[in-house]
Amino acid sequence: MTNTATEIRTARPEDLDDLRDLLNGLFHGGFDTESWAAERPLLEAERTLVVRDGTELVASATAYTRELTVPGAGVPAAHVSMVGVAPTHRRQGLLTRLMSRQLRAVRDGAREPVAVLWASEGRIYPRFGYGLASQRLSVECDTTELRLPAPTPAEGRLRVAHPAAVRDELARVYDRVRPDRPGWSARDERWWTYVLNDPASHRGGATELRAVLHDGPDSVDGYALFRTRGDWDQAGPKGVVTVSEMVAATPAGYRALWRMLLSVDLTRRLVWRSAAVDEPLPRLVNEPRRLGTSLVDALWLRVVDVPAALAARRYAGAVDVVLDVTDDLLPENTGRWRLTGGPDGATCVPTDLPADLACDVRCLGELYLGGAGATALAAAGRIEERRPGALAAAGPAFGWHRAPAAMEIF
Repeated sequence: MTNTATEIRTARPEDLDDLRDLLNGLFHGGFDTESWAAERPLLEAERTLVVRDGTELVASATAYTRELTVPGAGVPAAHVSMVGVAPTHRRQGLLTRLMSRQLRAVRDGAREPVAVLWASEGRIYPRFGYGLASQRLSVECDTTELRLPAPTPAEGRLRVAHPAAVRDELARVYDRVRPDRPGWSARDERWWTYVLNDPASHRGGATELRAVLHDGPDSVDGYALFRTRGDWDQAGPKGVVTVSEMVAATPAGYRALWRMLLSVDLTRRLVWRSAAVDEPLPRLVNEPRRLGTSLVDALWLRVVDVPAALAARRYAGAVDVVLDVTDDLLPENTGRWRLTGGPDGATCVPTDLPADLACDVRCLGELYLGGAGATALAAAGRIEERRPGALAAAGPAFGWHRAPAAMEIF
């Protein structure tokens, strides 16, 4: 049989209704009626690309319009999602065409200097210029041997609530913390509905989602979203606490929240898949080895407009460097760019000056949120030092005082 799917076009309403069936096949379920009801309002038809073979929807890619926190600033970013090709239509170049067309649309739109996504497999997106911009710690621990410092009189009180009932308070804390955490995305009402959506089919036998809030001296200054799952054996209870979000604006709030989560009655284990790599928790507990941490990839970032992207973020120190950049998919990015800036702002302009450093656009994506060290990238052969000493002079400026993190899979 010869497949006839050739046309990539912008989605129509009927395409969005069929998209759920394609995604359920590609990702082996997950989009039931309740979860799709929260996902569907987020879709932007004009930013969704589809391919049909006859009446069958066989490929898709979409992007959400959101702001992303980057070092020292917030920038518009295309949040790429729902990328896939039906197994009957693989190896025909559809994915390459979809990604290329989407990148061209983002570039020509001239409003988003970067695009971000979560990768189902890490080997897929580097060929389209996406670099691993942030990683996350996964925690899976036995709580019976973990202890935190005793509470102090200055600590506030905790209260547990249904997330929907305290959504405004959660949003205020999130908006307070987000500007200082690269990798977090802005949330409007639609996105809060999505984040707090809690279909029974996704609970895996656990309770419904709950929120615990910390009331500080003046207002709520921290929250966690969690659920529990009961379990027993002949020795007694061995329930599990699963944390989905931890957001704290103060050290006191952070400590109090963890003190509760690590000591929930009738539980013996805790799972948290979205910790930042600079998370304070290993410095708080009495035995960090017991946290069972592992490092996994998180957010992948694609620099779509080199000068706009590099000028949009801030830098940890003064930087004046000429970068020789290559980009096979967006040739406008290829060339030499002089980046000048620091903590208060930056400019990036084309130049004929000799290059100090050379790299591809994927490497810029890895550097962009401040999570990848330039020296490590150079050691991996990803950055070429054209002028001796340029790496040591410019590299630290790309870092930031907080590591990038990403806890919301979109």
